[in-house]
Amino acid sequence: MSGPARATAIGRWGAALLRNRALMRAPILLYRARLGFLLGSRLLMLEHLGRNSGVVRHVVLEVIGHPAPDVYVIASGFGERAQWYRNLMANPRVRISVAGHNTAPATARRLPTAEADSALADYARRHPRAWAKFKNVLENTLGITISEQDTALPVLELRLDPRTPVPS
Repeated sequence: MSGPARATAIGRWGAALLRNRALMRAPILLYRARLGFLLGSRLLMLEHLGRNSGVVRHVVLEVIGHPAPDVYVIASGFGERAQWYRNLMANPRVRISVAGHNTAPATARRLPTAEADSALADYARRHPRAWAKFKNVLENTLGITISEQDTALPVLELRLDPRTPVPS
Protein backbone atom coordinates (compact mmCIF):
# COMPACT_ATOMS: atom_id res chain seq x y z
CA MET A 1 0.00 0.00 0.00
CA SER A 2 1.46 3.41 -0.99
CA GLY A 3 2.02 6.29 1.46
CA PRO A 4 -1.13 8.33 0.67
CA ALA A 5 -3.34 5.22 0.45
CA ARG A 6 -1.91 3.95 3.74
CA ALA A 7 -2.52 7.33 5.43
CA THR A 8 -6.11 7.35 4.19
CA ALA A 9 -6.66 3.79 5.45
CA ILE A 10 -5.20 4.71 8.85
CA GLY A 11 -7.44 7.79 8.95
CA ARG A 12 -10.57 5.74 8.22
CA TRP A 13 -9.56 3.11 10.79
CA GLY A 14 -8.86 5.79 13.42
CA ALA A 15 -12.18 7.51 12.73
CA ALA A 16 -13.97 4.16 13.19
CA LEU A 17 -12.18 3.65 16.53
CA LEU A 18 -13.29 7.10 17.70
CA ARG A 19 -16.89 6.05 17.04
CA ASN A 20 -16.54 2.95 19.25
CA ARG A 21 -18.30 4.11 22.43
CA ALA A 22 -17.06 1.28 24.68
CA LEU A 23 -13.45 1.82 23.65
CA MET A 24 -13.66 5.59 24.12
CA ARG A 25 -15.30 5.23 27.57
CA ALA A 26 -12.74 2.69 28.91
CA PRO A 27 -10.23 5.33 30.13
CA ILE A 28 -12.94 6.82 32.36
CA LEU A 29 -12.90 3.58 34.35
CA LEU A 30 -9.16 4.02 34.94
CA TYR A 31 -9.67 7.55 36.26
CA ARG A 32 -12.53 6.43 38.50
CA ALA A 33 -10.30 3.65 39.89
CA ARG A 34 -7.67 6.33 40.66
CA LEU A 35 -5.41 4.87 37.97
CA GLY A 36 -5.41 7.93 35.69
CA PHE A 37 -1.66 8.23 36.21
CA LEU A 38 -1.30 5.20 33.93
CA LEU A 39 -2.52 7.38 31.04
CA GLY A 40 0.06 10.09 31.71
CA SER A 41 -0.26 13.84 31.42
CA ARG A 42 -1.21 13.86 27.72
CA LEU A 43 -4.76 12.87 28.65
CA LEU A 44 -7.25 14.39 31.06
CA MET A 45 -10.69 13.48 32.30
CA LEU A 46 -13.24 16.23 31.84
CA GLU A 47 -16.31 16.28 34.09
CA HIS A 48 -19.14 18.46 32.80
CA LEU A 49 -22.92 18.83 33.06
CA GLY A 50 -25.37 17.72 30.40
CA ARG A 51 -26.84 20.87 28.86
CA ASN A 52 -30.41 19.53 28.98
CA SER A 53 -30.33 16.90 31.71
CA GLY A 54 -27.97 18.56 34.19
CA VAL A 55 -26.48 15.09 34.76
CA VAL A 56 -22.72 14.86 35.41
CA ARG A 57 -20.90 13.51 32.33
CA HIS A 58 -17.29 12.39 31.82
CA VAL A 59 -14.99 12.19 28.83
CA VAL A 60 -11.25 11.55 28.50
CA LEU A 61 -9.48 13.80 26.00
CA GLU A 62 -5.96 14.40 24.73
CA VAL A 63 -4.18 17.48 26.03
CA ILE A 64 -2.80 19.22 22.94
CA GLY A 65 -1.20 22.02 24.91
CA HIS A 66 -0.23 22.99 28.45
CA PRO A 67 1.05 26.56 28.02
CA ALA A 68 0.87 27.44 31.73
CA PRO A 69 0.63 25.43 34.96
CA ASP A 70 -3.06 26.27 35.28
CA VAL A 71 -4.05 25.95 31.59
CA TYR A 72 -4.80 22.89 29.46
CA VAL A 73 -5.71 23.02 25.77
CA ILE A 74 -7.95 20.39 24.14
CA ALA A 75 -9.55 19.95 20.71
CA SER A 76 -12.92 18.50 19.74
CA GLY A 77 -12.24 15.62 17.36
CA PHE A 78 -15.93 15.49 16.43
CA GLY A 79 -16.09 19.24 15.90
CA GLU A 80 -19.12 21.11 17.16
CA ARG A 81 -21.19 17.88 17.05
CA ALA A 82 -19.43 16.43 20.11
CA GLN A 83 -21.82 16.24 23.02
CA TRP A 84 -19.17 17.26 25.55
CA TYR A 85 -18.31 20.30 23.41
CA ARG A 86 -21.97 21.33 23.17
CA ASN A 87 -22.30 20.90 26.94
CA LEU A 88 -19.28 23.15 27.56
CA MET A 89 -20.66 25.84 25.27
CA ALA A 90 -23.87 25.78 27.36
CA ASN A 91 -22.05 25.64 30.73
CA PRO A 92 -18.29 26.28 30.76
CA ARG A 93 -17.84 25.36 34.45
CA VAL A 94 -16.09 21.97 34.54
CA ARG A 95 -13.83 19.79 36.64
CA ILE A 96 -10.69 18.14 35.31
CA SER A 97 -8.36 15.38 36.44
CA VAL A 98 -4.90 15.02 34.94
CA ALA A 99 -2.57 12.04 35.42
CA GLY A 100 -4.55 10.72 38.37
CA HIS A 101 -4.44 13.93 40.43
CA ASN A 102 -7.53 15.06 42.30
CA THR A 103 -10.30 16.59 40.25
CA ALA A 104 -10.02 20.39 40.09
CA PRO A 105 -12.58 23.03 39.06
CA ALA A 106 -11.89 24.92 35.84
CA THR A 107 -13.55 27.10 33.24
CA ALA A 108 -13.67 26.28 29.53
CA ARG A 109 -13.29 28.84 26.76
CA ARG A 110 -13.27 28.27 23.00
CA LEU A 111 -10.12 29.76 21.56
CA PRO A 112 -10.43 32.31 18.77
CA THR A 113 -9.07 31.07 15.43
CA ALA A 114 -5.65 32.74 15.80
CA GLU A 115 -5.08 31.15 19.23
CA ALA A 116 -6.41 27.78 18.01
CA ASP A 117 -4.05 27.94 15.01
CA SER A 118 -1.13 28.67 17.34
CA ALA A 119 -2.06 25.77 19.65
CA LEU A 120 -2.34 23.33 16.72
CA ALA A 121 0.94 24.52 15.18
CA ASP A 122 2.68 24.08 18.54
CA TYR A 123 1.23 20.57 18.90
CA ALA A 124 2.32 19.69 15.35
CA ARG A 125 5.83 20.97 16.09
CA ARG A 126 6.14 19.03 19.38
CA HIS A 127 4.48 15.81 18.13
CA PRO A 128 4.90 15.67 14.31
CA ARG A 129 4.21 11.94 13.94
CA ALA A 130 1.18 12.01 16.24
CA TRP A 131 -0.15 15.13 14.45
CA ALA A 132 0.20 13.49 11.02
CA LYS A 133 -1.96 10.57 12.18
CA PHE A 134 -4.31 12.67 14.34
CA LYS A 135 -4.88 15.14 11.50
CA ASN A 136 -5.77 12.34 9.08
CA VAL A 137 -8.18 10.80 11.60
CA LEU A 138 -9.78 14.21 12.24
CA GLU A 139 -10.24 14.83 8.54
CA ASN A 140 -11.90 11.43 8.11
CA THR A 141 -14.10 12.00 11.16
CA LEU A 142 -15.18 15.54 10.30
CA GLY A 143 -15.13 15.28 6.51
CA ILE A 144 -13.19 18.56 6.20
CA THR A 145 -9.56 19.54 5.73
CA ILE A 146 -7.81 20.44 8.97
CA SER A 147 -4.79 22.75 9.01
CA GLU A 148 -2.89 24.91 11.44
CA GLN A 149 -4.12 28.03 9.60
CA ASP A 150 -7.71 29.23 9.87
CA THR A 151 -8.65 25.95 11.50
CA ALA A 152 -12.29 24.92 11.69
CA LEU A 153 -11.43 22.53 14.52
CA PRO A 154 -12.87 23.69 17.86
CA VAL A 155 -9.97 24.18 20.27
CA LEU A 156 -10.68 24.98 23.91
CA GLU A 157 -8.73 26.24 26.87
CA LEU A 158 -9.44 24.80 30.31
CA ARG A 159 -8.23 27.22 32.98
CA LEU A 160 -8.08 26.02 36.58
CA ASP A 161 -9.80 28.21 39.15
CA PRO A 162 -7.30 30.62 40.77
CA ARG A 163 -7.55 29.10 44.25
CA THR A 164 -7.08 25.54 43.02
CA PRO A 165 -3.77 23.76 43.59
CA VAL A 166 -2.18 23.05 40.23
CA PRO A 167 -1.87 19.33 39.30
CA SER A 168 1.69 18.52 38.30
